[in-house]
Amino acid sequence: MPMLLALLVCGLVIVLVTLGLLVFGLRRRLIQRSGGTFDCSLRWDAPDKGDSSGKGWQYGVARYNGDRVEWYRVFSYSPRPKRMLERSAIEVVDRRAPEGEEELALLSDALVLGCRHRGVRLELAMSEDALTGFLAWLEAAPPGQRVNVA
Repeated sequence: MPMLLALLVCGLVIVLVTLGLLVFGLRRRLIQRSGGTFDCSLRWDAPDKGDSSGKGWQYGVARYNGDRVEWYRVFSYSPRPKRMLERSAIEVVDRRAPEGEEELALLSDALVLGCRHRGVRLELAMSEDALTGFLAWLEAAPPGQRVNVA
């Protein structure tokens, strides 16, 4: 009897883990379904320039949606974006390569873009191709919108 109970518990754990992974994968597919997505790590309320401790970075997926970028955490089940960045409120401050421990915290080909969004300093880390697309998206703002891409 104890052996049967142990097998039942193990089976239930395997089913729950498999179900969780399926939901996790389905969420990622739904986010990417409409296109315009790119891998993008985010450090919200980033420290001033010169702090390359690698702390505070969250891996995510960003998606263009009209005049905003929706940022989703990769390791989450939430169907809603964690952050929404409006194009008119984004100010690019600087651009740099990862330094120190950041090289371990970020994807190998990532570049770091320092920005301000409604007074909050943030950093986005993405591939060079994604960075080119992001800057082009910022510059493509409708006439009359103030955009600063440094």
